[in-house]
Amino acid sequence: MDLKSDALWTHLHWLTVLAEQGSFTRAAERLEVSKAAMSQKIKELEQQAGVPLVIRTTRTLRLTSAGEKLVEELRAPFARIEQSFFSVRDSAGPLRGLIRVTAPVAFARQQLVPHITAFLREYPQVRVQLEVSDRLVSLASEGFDLAIRHSDTLPDTHVALPLCATRALVVASPAYLRKQGTPQTPQALSEHQCLYYPRGTETPHWTFCRDGSSEKVVVNVSGPFATNNSESIRDAALEGLGIALLPDFSAQAALVEGRLVEVLPQWRTSGAFAQNLYVVRPWAAQIPRAVNVFVRWLREAFGQQ
Repeated sequence: MDLKSDALWTHLHWLTVLAEQGSFTRAAERLEVSKAAMSQKIKELEQQAGVPLVIRTTRTLRLTSAGEKLVEELRAPFARIEQSFFSVRDSAGPLRGLIRVTAPVAFARQQLVPHITAFLREYPQVRVQLEVSDRLVSLASEGFDLAIRHSDTLPDTHVALPLCATRALVVASPAYLRKQGTPQTPQALSEHQCLYYPRGTETPHWTFCRDGSSEKVVVNVSGPFATNNSESIRDAALEGLGIALLPDFSAQAALVEGRLVEVLPQWRTSGAFAQNLYVVRPWAAQIPRAVNVFVRWLREAFGQQ
């Protein structure tokens, strides 16, 4: 089968996407085609090239040396073509395009999604694909345009823009406090059931600083439930299981509704969670206009909170 030059460009582009995504399934999702169509395109390209380009097994996929060489030589020209097209397309007309975003579970569900829906009502020709995960994904290799990161340590190879400040709060349900009493000092927490994030094999502890003072108190805590998801900790606290340490965005709605109460408000915790949320994107010379507008929208929305 001989591929004409106009068809060959499509086949070559799909190969670069396959190399970037590392699987036929993710590449097909990225290109919005079927997995079968993806596989057929690569098979046709290999027939045209006369050499294998991809080695497939039931669980893994990797490029042959010929495939790697081809993809490496194609990466730069395809990137320039893409940048040129986006520059022309985005210079005029309505905002459009697909924005792929990854964000932490609790923040996405409780804070981010309402702002995304408002953005999409304003810009109906834009589509947003959101992956909700506490896993720190690789933006470049998994094809994400943006990530929301709750972290004070960010990669130097990416552009990180502050979204908003956050802080950790000690909270409990009114029912728990009525039954067990309200601790008046951090040290009193050692006598309470505490709900916490596990940190490897280290002894669970919370660190406190008094407002307006350099005094620091470290308290070992224990309790019946620990998990690495703040929504689950919040839900356990709502059920009266104990006192929880949560990022403010996880506790905010329940505090407003009175279903949770802040404990030790004159103290500030440190070290448990990052103090800022960031919008992070890979560095690129040309950013699609929809991505830039979306970032500005989020920063303005959360900057007002």
